[in-house]
Amino acid sequence: MVLEVALIDVLPGHEDEFAAAYAKAHAVITAAEGCRSVRMTRGIETPTRFVLLVEWDSVQAHEENFRATEAFGKWRALIGPHFAGPPHVEHFVDVPA
Repeated sequence: MVLEVALIDVLPGHEDEFAAAYAKAHAVITAAEGCRSVRMTRGIETPTRFVLLVEWDSVQAHEENFRATEAFGKWRALIGPHFAGPPHVEHFVDVPA
């Protein structure tokens, strides 16, 4: 399992519209094969900053089963108009305790 972390800055004044678009887009990403869970958080100190957390079976599942499909275009069409700039996306794995 890998965790995709995307830092998303939205245009000032678009916070509520972005959240509403995410509510619609959520079903698009969760339907992707290999997607285990999706969570969006919003900054308290910086309310225009959102963090998307997606658990995938693998980086390959993210890239091939979502990013390389029409579903990604639908996802991006819903939330993308509210971006202040390109999201910063990285993948992470758990560190054993």
